[in-house]
Amino acid sequence: MTDDARAALDQLRDASHFEWYVIPLLLVVLYVYAVEVERRNWNVLFAGLALWGMDWFNEIWNSLVFHFTDRAPMWGARGETAYQILIGLNIEICFMFAIMGVVAAKFLPPREVRILGMPNRPVLIAVNSAAAVGVEVLLNRAGVLTWDWSWWQASFPLFVFLLGYVPFFIACFAVHDMRTVRGKAIAVTAILGVDAVALTVFGTLGWL
Repeated sequence: MTDDARAALDQLRDASHFEWYVIPLLLVVLYVYAVEVERRNWNVLFAGLALWGMDWFNEIWNSLVFHFTDRAPMWGARGETAYQILIGLNIEICFMFAIMGVVAAKFLPPREVRILGMPNRPVLIAVNSAAAVGVEVLLNRAGVLTWDWSWWQASFPLFVFLLGYVPFFIACFAVHDMRTVRGKAIAVTAILGVDAVALTVFGTLGWL
């Protein structure tokens, strides 16, 4: 087991690290979604939930990588946190991803708008994913986001880009663009449902 993985594991689901700032952060997240509900802006609301659900999916398989290799996750979250939920996910990261999809969806132009002559959705998926990878590189250099596998590194960020973020924004934008509220709700329920089942099953087995 790597030192980074052991440091994250040592504080996994340790409630003694709780800090009161979690409560106002939670209220900020709830306020963000409450605004979209008040405005009946279902496109943005469900897009945000879709991206958040995709992050949970990634965090689950990342934890399984750690369980089955007993060496390291693909990414680990270490350092000060109010609560370490999974090996690569703390409460602050969770809240951040809950808002990220809302922000990305709010910046979406109409589908017919083109960027540099290209459809805007693929361009924005690439741009948002690249920007997120850039932030992760900075966090990695700061020592709070750890990468212990040779093919998941700042010097070779392809898989961080393709697996870490592209699916997030594909799901976010696809749900945003669905024609009906019912379709959006079904898609988000499916994503979060898979997450809930995986958390229940793998958590019960002690794999997370």
